[in-house]
Amino acid sequence: MILDKINASNDVKKLNKDELVPLASEIRDFIINKVSLTGGHLASNLGTVELTIALHRCMNFPDDKLIFDVGHQCYTHKILTGRKDGFDTLRQMGGMSGFPKRDESSSDAFDTGHSSTSISAAMGFMKARELRGTGERIAVVIGDGSMTGGMFYEAINHIGQMKGSIVVVMNDNEMSISRNVGSLSRLLTRLRIGEGYNDLKKGVERKLISIPDIGTKVARSIKRQKDNIKNFLVPGHFVEELGITYIGPVDGHNINEMQSLFEKAFRLGRPILVHVKTKKGKGFAPAEKYPTHFHGVGPFDKRTGREINKKTEPTYTDVFSKTLLSLGETNEKIVAITAAMSRGTGVHEFKKKYPERSVDVGIAEEHAVTFAAGLAAGGYIPVVAIYSSFLQRAYDQILHDVCLQNLHVIFAIDRSGIVPGDGSTHQGIYDTAYLSDMPNLTVIAPKNAVELKDAFDFAINAAGPVAIKYAKGTAYAGLSDKEESFEKGKAELIYPFSKINILAVGNMVEQAALLREKLLSEKGVSAGLVNVRFIKPLDREMVIKTAGNSKKLIVMEEAILSGSVGEAVSNILFEEEINTKLYHFYVNKDILQHGTVKELREDLGISVEQIFEKIL
Repeated sequence: MILDKINASNDVKKLNKDELVPLASEIRDFIINKVSLTGGHLASNLGTVELTIALHRCMNFPDDKLIFDVGHQCYTHKILTGRKDGFDTLRQMGGMSGFPKRDESSSDAFDTGHSSTSISAAMGFMKARELRGTGERIAVVIGDGSMTGGMFYEAINHIGQMKGSIVVVMNDNEMSISRNVGSLSRLLTRLRIGEGYNDLKKGVERKLISIPDIGTKVARSIKRQKDNIKNFLVPGHFVEELGITYIGPVDGHNINEMQSLFEKAFRLGRPILVHVKTKKGKGFAPAEKYPTHFHGVGPFDKRTGREINKKTEPTYTDVFSKTLLSLGETNEKIVAITAAMSRGTGVHEFKKKYPERSVDVGIAEEHAVTFAAGLAAGGYIPVVAIYSSFLQRAYDQILHDVCLQNLHVIFAIDRSGIVPGDGSTHQGIYDTAYLSDMPNLTVIAPKNAVELKDAFDFAINAAGPVAIKYAKGTAYAGLSDKEESFEKGKAELIYPFSKINILAVGNMVEQAALLREKLLSEKGVSAGLVNVRFIKPLDREMVIKTAGNSKKLIVMEEAILSGSVGEAVSNILFEEEINTKLYHFYVNKDILQHGTVKELREDLGISVEQIFEKIL
C-alpha cells in the first residue's frame, strides 16, 4: 500500500505523481474504516482528500502553516503528518482529537473548532513572519459555509493591507462540480497566475505611465475596460476589489492541477483566494447522498452506512423540535431562527411546515441574535436555536441588543453542559457564567423532557428575554410524576428535606436522583432533592430553607465555578450566616477534552459513585 510510505510529515512529497490518485483512494478507505468504528466527521473529510494532498505537496511541515477553518476536515492532514495510528482512538478519552490541536502535533498550526476564524488567525501568522523576516508558507482552508460568518468579511477587508504571500483555499463543497470548472476557467486561471502574464502586465503599465500627458489616462482607461471584462468572466471580482487575487473555480479532486496552481500562487507573494469545487462525502455513496447526516456521525456499518446502536429514545433536541412545532400551530407570532444548524437544533420540522416563519441566517450567530431583537421589537416572538458553544460568540448582542432593551427573545440553547466527542471547543460548560449576570434575562435549566416543554410554554407567555438550556443526548423521562406548577424564580422540592439535601441543576437532576437512590439502598440514608429549575432568578428562599434543614448541602451542576449556582448558594449561606457543610460538584477544569459524558464526569470527580463516596 502507498499509505504505508506515509509515516511522518512531508513523506507525501517523496511520492511519484502516479502514486497520488491511488493514495487518495487509500486515504478515503482508511477514513471510512476508522470513522465507522469511532464515529466522527465523515463527509467533510472525504471531500477534502485531494485538496489536502495537493497542499502538502507544496508545503513543508511544521515550518509552514496550514490553518483549517472549523477544523472538522483535518483527518487527511493528520494522516499525512504521521498520525494514522492515532485514528483507533479518534475522539476517545485520552486519544486523538477530531480537530487540529497544537499540543497534539507541531504540524497543527492553530486550534480551531468554530467557523470563520481561520483567515484572521493566518493574518496574525503573516504579521509574525513579516516581523521575523522569515519566509514560511501560509495557507488557509475555509468552507463556503464559513464565508457567511462576519469574521470572514472583517478579515478580507483587512487582508489587502498585509504584505506577503497567503493562499486562501475556499472549499466549495456543493453536491456536484459546476460547469465553471472547464477549459475557459482553467485558461483564465493560468493566465492570471502565470509569471509571464504578471510581469508583462506590470511592464505595460510602467511604459504607459511614463508617456507624458496621456500615459496615465490611457493606463486607467485600459484598466477600466479590463475590469469590465473581468466582472463578466471572473466570479471573484468582489474579493479582488479588496486586494485579493481570485483564482478558480478549479476541480478540487484533481491533485496535479491543484498542486501546480498552489505552487504558482505561493510564489506570487500576495494574498490569493483559490476557489476549489469539491464533492462532500466523495467516495462513499451514503455520504454523497446524505452529506448532512454524515457530517458528524456515530459508529456505522460501512457496507450500508447505517449507524450502529443508534438510540431510538427521543433526545432533548427531538423534544424541543416537537414543542416548537406545537407552539407554532397555536401562536402565529412565533418565528424560529437558527445559524446554519436547522437540523442539528431541531428547527427543520418547523421550517418544513412554516417556511415563512423560519429563518436560517447562516454561520452568523451575532447577526441571528440582533436580527431576533429587531423581530421582537417589531411585535413577534423569535425563538433563537443555537448550540451553547456557538451562542457565546453573540455575547455582546445578547447583552446590548436583547437584554438591555428587555425584548421578548427566547434562546433555545442546545448542547448545554458536558458535550461528548468534539472536545474543548464544543463544550457547553460556560453558558451559566455568561448568562447568569445578564440584566432582565430569565435562565431555565429543565430537569427532564416534560419540564422542557413546560419551560417553552412559560417562555412564550413571559415578558422579556428567556434562555432555556438543555443537554445533548437522550431526554430524561424520570420524575415526571413529581411535576409542580411552573412559576418564575421558583425551585421545585422533589423529595422532602433530610439531613442530606441536594440542589441539582438541569441534566444533573437525573444524576442527583440516582445518588439519592444509592444513598437510600446502600446506606439507608434519606436525602432531600430540590430541582433548581431557575438559574436566574435563583430561588433564594428555597436555598435558605434547604440549607437550614441540612447538615450536608450538596450542589450538582455541569458548569464552571464562575457564575455558577453553587457560587451563588455559597454567597447566600455567607450573607445569611447559615453554618452548614456545603459540597459543590461542578466542572472544576476550565478546559475539557474529548470523551464520553460518563468519562468526563469521572475525570472531574462528579460521577454518582464519586459524589457518593465523598459525601459519606
